[in-house]
Amino acid sequence: MTRRLAAERVKVMSSALTALSDAKYVSLRSFKRNGEPVDTPVWFAISEGALVVFTDGTSYKVKRIRRNSNVQLARCDVRGNVLGPWHSATCRAVEADAERIARAYVALNEKYGLLMRIGTVFSRLAGRAKRRLILEITLDPVAVVHA
Repeated sequence: MTRRLAAERVKVMSSALTALSDAKYVSLRSFKRNGEPVDTPVWFAISEGALVVFTDGTSYKVKRIRRNSNVQLARCDVRGNVLGPWHSATCRAVEADAERIARAYVALNEKYGLLMRIGTVFSRLAGRAKRRLILEITLDPVAVVHA
């Protein structure tokens, strides 16, 4: 790959990341075995040039992503109503890297503050905190998906 092409890919990825960065929620679209999309509104933060999301590690969303790491993201509201274009991305579960997981939680706590901390307290009290999993989402170097 030429340097110019690499620079253009970084520019496209950073503009998509910038477009999503100030959103409070993104809709995470994962795909069933039959290709049918499933959209889920999630909290996210940016850490080390990627989006990070926390979720229940036993959820169907995680099972779908483990089977097919191709996902799509769009700005949305709390109810999942899409507010912008879809962006192609690749998603992976972060499991063995304690430092990366810690940085993801720092980024999420910085973005969501007291709400994130309160959610964590209740999650611990209910015994669900142990099931939490960080998903790391890297935007693909394409600008927009028309869906």
